[in-house]
Amino acid sequence: MLVLITGLSAVPLLVGLTGCAVNRNHSTALRIDDNRATEPGYNQTTDQGIEDSRTAARVREALAAGLDYKYDGVKVTASEGIVRLSGSVNTSAQRKSAGEITSIVGGVKSVENTLTVKN
Repeated sequence: MLVLITGLSAVPLLVGLTGCAVNRNHSTALRIDDNRATEPGYNQTTDQGIEDSRTAARVREALAAGLDYKYDGVKVTASEGIVRLSGSVNTSAQRKSAGEITSIVGGVKSVENTLTVKN
């Protein structure tokens, strides 16, 4: 009789564990971050956004440290490691230099240099 009682008490435990396993692996279950990927306009993770901000800041610092001129008219943005330079500079040599400086900064995968030369 003792064996039967012990055996019966294990049945709810097994059913409960099995039920949890089935629910956890159910195809309609969402992970916490699943709904972010389906939001309209969502295109990068928070971590990637933070890293892009840091990359853009490093590029701005590198440009500010340039010996040939101050890059006051240059706007720097980054998205997924792609850095975009926009705005204006005084000479084509400055435009080229800004692109070269940007390309060697850590975190930069590629450079889109859309700087224009002032007339």
